[in-house]
Amino acid sequence: MSEKPYIAYLDIETTGLSPTRGEITVIGIYLEDNVHQELIQLLENDISSAILFKIIENVEILYTYNGSRFDLPYIKARLGIDLTEYCHHIDLMYECWRRNLYGGLKGVEKQLNIKRNLTGVDGRMAVKLWYDYKFYGNKQNLDTLLEYNKEDVLNLRLVKEKLYV
Repeated sequence: MSEKPYIAYLDIETTGLSPTRGEITVIGIYLEDNVHQELIQLLENDISSAILFKIIENVEILYTYNGSRFDLPYIKARLGIDLTEYCHHIDLMYECWRRNLYGGLKGVEKQLNIKRNLTGVDGRMAVKLWYDYKFYGNKQNLDTLLEYNKEDVLNLRLVKEKLYV
């Protein structure tokens, strides 16, 4: 049995493409081992290196989509933690490219026939949902943002399964 029993899937939502001008609004992590599964979503004051480290300390393999170029560098820039120092990282985008599956996560999901409950929500809309929540207290928009992040994270698992990674 591995010392680190979990595998995890991670996706973040942000207010922009650059960590120097944007902030992380949501960190979604789905943890699983042979017995347990758990979705964790961090937002606001819960987004910290200490809390994130506590979550990933028992993770052996971390899966992302385009995480090598976006999620992990953003986390490193904003929180000062390099997740690849603590667990093995597999970027499913490159696994998709090896199979001639191109596009963003939503495009790959379509090619693999993975369905979404939320349609019409993308990264740009996620920023709007966050600001509507932060500035106007619109809890429904926060719920939509969290559901969008949840689908991203859970669909990473489905992409991995369909690719037999």
